[in-house]
Amino acid sequence: MDRRQVIRHGLAGAAALAFAPDLLRALGRERPYLEAALRASRWLERSAQRRGSEILWSADPDRPAEVGYDLYNGTTGVLPFWVELHAATGEPRALEFVQGSADHLVRALGTMDRANAGLYTGLAGVGFALGLAWRATRDEAHRQGALRALELVRDAAHDPTTPAPNADVTRSAARWADSTDIISGSAGTGLYLLWAHRLFGDARDLRLAREAGHDLVANAQTLADGRFRWRINATMPREYPNFSHGTAGVAYFLARLHEATREPVFLGAAIGGARYLQDIATTTAHDGRMVHHSTPGNEQLFYLSWCHGPAGTARLFHTLARLTDDATYARYAEQLATATLDQRVPERSPGFWNNVSMCCGNCGVSEYFVARHGLVQGTAARAEALAFAERVAQDTLARATPEGDALKWVQAENRTSPQAVVAQTGLMQGAAGVGLAMLHLDGAIAGRRRAVVLPDDPFA
Repeated sequence: MDRRQVIRHGLAGAAALAFAPDLLRALGRERPYLEAALRASRWLERSAQRRGSEILWSADPDRPAEVGYDLYNGTTGVLPFWVELHAATGEPRALEFVQGSADHLVRALGTMDRANAGLYTGLAGVGFALGLAWRATRDEAHRQGALRALELVRDAAHDPTTPAPNADVTRSAARWADSTDIISGSAGTGLYLLWAHRLFGDARDLRLAREAGHDLVANAQTLADGRFRWRINATMPREYPNFSHGTAGVAYFLARLHEATREPVFLGAAIGGARYLQDIATTTAHDGRMVHHSTPGNEQLFYLSWCHGPAGTARLFHTLARLTDDATYARYAEQLATATLDQRVPERSPGFWNNVSMCCGNCGVSEYFVARHGLVQGTAARAEALAFAERVAQDTLARATPEGDALKWVQAENRTSPQAVVAQTGLMQGAAGVGLAMLHLDGAIAGRRRAVVLPDDPFA
């Protein structure tokens, strides 16, 4: 098989070729985003820790003792990259990393905090990663690990202990912690339960997701004209209205819960959340829309990626458009995309700093526009979305740091600590997330369906 055939047939021989320089140069010309993912995999491979047959990562390879198991930036979040890489290339070494990291997660389950059921912080994320691993490896130990993590999530649920301000909602309710949000709270855990119900078909998981939804509806802050909003918890003085910590994420979960249960109360609350977000949005040039980072004090600060920006918040409006057939929601999603363009992404701004990650930076934006490419109607609109995703991805590649045939990304995780830069390994703040975004972009260009769709992602 010559070099062009290797590229065309999915890099099945890439491991044997050991990523030879001529192959990487050929990929750089013909499949630049696949090349970037392969070079990211080389850095992740060199950053891995091995314990017998098990494989694990610390978020910062220079601090190897700090191994975590969260989906956000731990070993759990590196695993999905290898699943997608194996699906895209057929490379056996990628499957070896899926196997080794899943083996480690199964063994480590017994040491994890059983009270932390968060999607990006705890057991829900581990259950998701092990479910992905099982689908890739068909290893029964991985299936049993995924089921064990799911059982632990179920066991961690409890009846709410605080009175519900909306006393007219009397159905059974459940929660795991005080948090309502996607990152660590009921919305994220509920999305995982919907995902697990689709994978394993156990009615208990849909029932528990429904109970979490009723608790969120009961504890929404009701405003005038049927609008709803949610804070992270009752004691948090600051409100973050967008996807990761606020109304957009909670309302999105409730919309997906309505999709699964057909219960009108969930759709009504999701629409109420959307109306609140529309009410507080700022209009940008060309009739775009953006929702501020937080209040009080940051009403004029606008982030642009998954966590606090249009790339996350648009998920709610795309989902409502699909569920209601109301073109108003699709139009609003378009306005959120317009605002992203208006803010000159990927150029720098106060809300778009030295960060390329899936959470806060370039890759969260490119992922959204890859998704738009598959959602919008019309050849021109699809081409425009994909072209912008490539523009952002090219900037991401330009900001990579080479290490021989490998790539890493040195970045500031937080806008408020610009001097604290590090090359991380994880999903939402590191090379695994960058590599996953590159594989998804390559797949959109090649017409390949994604193997990894996160529980909070509506763009499958």
